[in-house]
Amino acid sequence: MSDGSKFLRDVHAYFDKAAAFTTHSKGTLEQIKVCNGVYKFHFPVEINGTVQVIEGIRAQHSHHKSPTKGGIRYSEMVDEKEVEALATLMTFKCAVVDVPFGGAKGGIKINPSKFTEKELEKITRRYTTELIKRNMIGPGVDVPAPDYGSGSREMAWIADTYSTFRFDDINALGCVTGKPLGQGGIQGRTEATGMGLFFGVREALNNVEDMKRMKMKPGIAGKKIILQGLGNVGFFSGKFCMEGGALIVGIAEREGGIYNPKGLDVEKVFKHRKETGSILDFPGAKNIKKSAEVLEMECDVLIPAALENQINGSNAKRIKAKIIAEGANGPVTKEAEDILNKRGIMVIPDLYLNAGGVTVSYFEWLKNLSHVRFGRMEKRFQEIQTARLVDAVEKVTKKKLDKTQRNLIIHGADERDLVSSGLEETMIAAYNEIRNIRVSNPNIHDLRTAAFVSGINKLAASYNALGFWP
Repeated sequence: MSDGSKFLRDVHAYFDKAAAFTTHSKGTLEQIKVCNGVYKFHFPVEINGTVQVIEGIRAQHSHHKSPTKGGIRYSEMVDEKEVEALATLMTFKCAVVDVPFGGAKGGIKINPSKFTEKELEKITRRYTTELIKRNMIGPGVDVPAPDYGSGSREMAWIADTYSTFRFDDINALGCVTGKPLGQGGIQGRTEATGMGLFFGVREALNNVEDMKRMKMKPGIAGKKIILQGLGNVGFFSGKFCMEGGALIVGIAEREGGIYNPKGLDVEKVFKHRKETGSILDFPGAKNIKKSAEVLEMECDVLIPAALENQINGSNAKRIKAKIIAEGANGPVTKEAEDILNKRGIMVIPDLYLNAGGVTVSYFEWLKNLSHVRFGRMEKRFQEIQTARLVDAVEKVTKKKLDKTQRNLIIHGADERDLVSSGLEETMIAAYNEIRNIRVSNPNIHDLRTAAFVSGINKLAASYNALGFWP
């Protein structure tokens, strides 16, 4: 059985476990579970004078909301079942955080490091053309985003290709999210997944009742955290956790790991890796030869932010973290989670915790459809109104604020402020919703099952509202 098939099997197992705690009919649950469509296609691209045939995949799991939404993964490991599993997770991820999209996912089966920038552009544009021909992309149809192996550059190529074919669509920029700022992107999208993870972990750690049960002191300050992966998600989640008062004591990457019980500066480690090509030999840190060993070291919170199946049946018994915060998609296998749950280790699931990316993608999509930057119409008005209030208070109290204090108080919300605020509200509200499901049902003992129950209930409500069945 391929890794993708195992991944899909685990996702379906999580669904079946959660479905048992709902009262929906068998037919309703079957419709919610199955993937509506998986499209695999091949297209030729000329590379260095020879034709290479590239495999592309796009899965649309649910159309209970339109458009569908999900990233495009560039990897030699991409397969149909993996893409289907990721599309399924996207459906429930969007439902859990109340983002009105159906789930989708895509993949291009290549190793991007083996191609030049021009070759990658050619492949990306051709992949987009294939999606356009099949009516599988568009601001109201299916909206891709970056994923493993892709970024804002690829999203810009997709948007430009779509606009070329759909030149009369004024909402064309909304066909894809994660674009560069100058091409319809949004402030805060780059760090969104890591920031969302921070908000989620902080909310979990702030719950006094849960922390008492786990014999932990409430709050993120002073908590020891280990990161697996120093890519986009790992870097920003570590950065925000560090700024929140946590200690990043260990970091694991492909080349090995580093550990320092007094804490590591994530930004300095990132710079060191960029300069040397490795996190190893970072000043003041101990080198760990095998990166997998870092996951098993003492810490309060372990953040696996690399690939799926990193914590499995073979190493779950050796995990010493009290909380596992899933930054990647599917880093904990079903077998491993059963072991972790029995050991009393809290797993904050991916379908909630890494939803920051799709949440801010939703904001970007709204921005593209409204054709106005967030904060443009109200920022100065807010500042003028607040300045008048400060002036009145100073006049009455006869006390003047210094320039720094005054500027801090009267600052109007710009796009980044609004994106951060919206993301924080989304993650806090969603965490408490799934926690309440867990607490209110004595037979639900983990947050993943609670999150799936939340998603199933919301999808069922959507289908019933559409009148598909009584």
